[in-house]
Parts: sequence; C-alpha cells; structure tokens
Amino acid sequence: MSFRIQPAPPARPNRCQLFGPGSNDALFEKMAKSAADVVNIDLEDSVAPDDKDKARANTVQAINDVDWGRKTLSVRINGLDSPYWYRDVVDLLEKGGERLDQIMIPKAGNASDIYAVDALVSSIEAAMGRVKKLAFECIIETSAGICHVEDIAAASPRLQAISLGAADFAASMGMQTTGIGGTQENYYMHREGQKYWSDPWHWAQANIVAACRTHGLLPVDGPFGDFSDDEGFRAQARRSATLGMVGKWAIHPKQVALANEIFTPSDEAVNEAKEILAAMEKAKKEGAGAAVYKGRLIDIASIKQAEVVVRQAEMIAGDS
Repeated sequence: MSFRIQPAPPARPNRCQLFGPGSNDALFEKMAKSAADVVNIDLEDSVAPDDKDKARANTVQAINDVDWGRKTLSVRINGLDSPYWYRDVVDLLEKGGERLDQIMIPKAGNASDIYAVDALVSSIEAAMGRVKKLAFECIIETSAGICHVEDIAAASPRLQAISLGAADFAASMGMQTTGIGGTQENYYMHREGQKYWSDPWHWAQANIVAACRTHGLLPVDGPFGDFSDDEGFRAQARRSATLGMVGKWAIHPKQVALANEIFTPSDEAVNEAKEILAAMEKAKKEGAGAAVYKGRLIDIASIKQAEVVVRQAEMIAGDS
C-alpha cells in the first residue's frame, strides 16, 4: 500500500441518476417522486438554444419549490465553450437557494475547466454568504477528457463524481458508431464461424474508475440510448458494476428500476460477504492470515472486497 492512503468516496447512494430537460417543468415532480438516488435537471444537450433561458428559469423555480426529499439534486450546466454556462452558474447560485446539491460540468477536457467553474462558484458563494458548499460532478465526453482524466479527478475538492458520456465521447474519438453505450454491431472478433462481441467502452470506464478511486470520487456509467432494450441496459450496467462503477444514468423513467436492481447488492451477495468477514475473523483469532470459504482461498484482500459490498448495502438501507 502506498504511504498516501486512497481517500474514501462520498458516502451517498448513486445507483441511478435520472435526467430530465429543464425546459419541461411538467417532469420535475415526477422526477422528485422517482426511486432515483440522484436527479439531474439538464440545461445542456436536451434543451434547444431558443429554450435555454426558459429552462434555466424553470430550474431555478423548481430548486426552490419542489420537494426533492432526500435525493441528491444536480443540474447539468451548459458547456464551457458555450455562451450559456456562466449565466447558468450565476442564476443557479444567486436565485436557486441552498437546496441545490451539485452541478454537473459537461465535456470536461482538463483540470482547468473544473478550476474555471470553481473560481466562479467560489466567488458567488462568498458574495451570497452561501453556507452549503456546492459540489461538482463532471462528464468525460472527449478524447482530451479521457487523456486528462486523473488531472480532472484531482482538480477540485468540490468534485464528487465522474461519468462517461458515451455518445459525445464516440464522436470525439471518431468512432464509427451511432449507438449510445452498449455492444456495437461491428466491434467483434471472429473465430470458427462465430462472432464474439466485446465492450468498446471498457477501457475508458476502467480509466475513469481508476482516477475516481485514486482521488475519492464516485465513478458512474452514463446513458444507454435504447430504452426499449432492458437486457442490453442490464448487461452494460453489470459490466460497469463489475469494473467498480457505483451507478448509471437513466434517460427514461423505466431505466430507474433497472439501475437500482443492478447496483443494489443482492441479499445473496451481502450474506456471502458477511460470511467471508466472519470466516476471516475466525482465522484471525486462530492466528491464520487466510482461510478457506466454499472451497476457495480468502485472505486480507478478500476482507476489503467483502467490506465494499457490506458498506454499500448498509448505506443504501440507511438512506431508504
């Protein structure tokens, strides 16, 4: 283990992030009553340029008026290459009140992007006397972003989570696909007359997870575009969870239950983790550094793995 201890991520559920456009205020109450852990009101891609001002005003009003319960409330601002983002930040902080928990910074390309938003937010907070410090989350959606992902992860103490935005990422990388997440038809290997499809997002997700875990952030998988394909969503979500991601976006209400299903440890998984901890505690009392559980060797590393499952289950149960 390095002398510098890996920090723990924020202790909050992040199994599902439900998105809805700020221009459609009829959705806000439904989003607030959903089973999503995080609600993201979007001011960016899902809002047409002519609707930006309306969406921003709707969002400010919703922050103040809607009962968001115990959800993490986040707003995706417009990109730093747009003429809208600074007004997003100013109005959200000056008019939106302290119920807003965090803002999402899209298309983060380097640490300076996070610094720029941090500087503006810090100035407004000081001027307004805001008590609760606004948190950040950001999206890796470009080739620059994935190249600089560790610098981005370390850019601000406000940063709590990083997501992968597959569609813009694919465009930035010049990938020959129009799908948003999931298996891509032409990304396969061929052997003995059979096709074997692999995961084109795996390496980018693994980089994001490593950067997040190094700096104490929550790694989150982004959207799955085909909301008619439940099994495709589940498959990608399971791969993401196996890699260490804690949750996934929902771009349609039906995806909320799917994300919660995959990123909530099953009773069987929790029971097995507890049994592993008990077996290792027994081995420790007997002076052994390892034990055998269901025919396989378990040791100190097994404790750490089991503790992750148990802590996650306890956190979700405590927040429900």
